[in-house]
Amino acid sequence: MAAMSEMYNPPHPGKVLREYMADMDITSMAQHLHISRVTLSRILNGSAGISAEMSLRLGDALGTHPSFWYDMQASFDMWQAKQKKRPRISRLKVA
Repeated sequence: MAAMSEMYNPPHPGKVLREYMADMDITSMAQHLHISRVTLSRILNGSAGISAEMSLRLGDALGTHPSFWYDMQASFDMWQAKQKKRPRISRLKVA
């Protein structure tokens, strides 16, 4: 299976969401998504990720494919994880 091309240091999806919101305020967007203002603020500030459920809500609200948001979060998480030091793990020998 071919590896997906990776973006160098992809943005947190909250940063992209902020652009999609344009001039809409956080309170109005949160109400529209049926979430708390605090939850949306944490996403926009990059301190919380976008779950599968939130991806569905964003897809409905913004007319995007739900996987757009979920895949963006996965790319961000994977890049962040690769930046951390981790133990060297050898490949298992499978019969």
